[in-house]
Amino acid sequence: MPPWLMDRWWDLGKTTCFYAMTALFRLRTTGTHHVPRTGPVLVLSNHQSFLDPILVGLPIPRYVRFVHRQSLQKNRLLAGVMASLRAIPIDHKGFSREGLQATLDSLAAGNCVGMFPEGERTHDGTVQPFKPGIALLLKRVKAPIVPVGIAGAFAALSRHQKLPRLSPIFLPPTDAAIAVSVGAPIDPARYAKASREEMLEGLREAVKAEVGRAEGLRRVRPRS
Repeated sequence: MPPWLMDRWWDLGKTTCFYAMTALFRLRTTGTHHVPRTGPVLVLSNHQSFLDPILVGLPIPRYVRFVHRQSLQKNRLLAGVMASLRAIPIDHKGFSREGLQATLDSLAAGNCVGMFPEGERTHDGTVQPFKPGIALLLKRVKAPIVPVGIAGAFAALSRHQKLPRLSPIFLPPTDAAIAVSVGAPIDPARYAKASREEMLEGLREAVKAEVGRAEGLRRVRPRS
């Protein structure tokens, strides 16, 4: 698929998903203005559900190349969709040399790259510790790091559910309402002299702060 067609495919999908997520989950977003419009950007988000790539892509005013596990390519249809969106496959156990270099090359080319550094969907809705393997990437990143927080997607479609729970805009709200908060860019130079543990925990706290903002933005049923 030629690049111009990939862009139109992304635009069509983004428009369709915006209306679907707004109608079915009362989606609200904030912080779009924080994302640099040009140049390399690394987006880090918490991971609550299979909906997350869509939820992160909607408030980001860029074409986002998501990093994903190679194991997802076992499904031929899903593999085709990933390829059409220019996603970057990595080893499911962490960053292989090829995956690391592909991600760095994409950033060097001025792209916006999205990652879920927990490595898998959360089991309980909380932000899990970031996988140590991403430290190899973060230590070499020269791009602004944008933290993103998702709230409500765990209630809507957690890893323990086969079918999603909805919060349609034409019915009383439920706890499946979703919100996404995009934070201010972080200069990676902040962690130049930090240990791996300090860097990972610092970025995790930045993502958790955005999750808290997203939680406050959700339109849910008031507790009695």
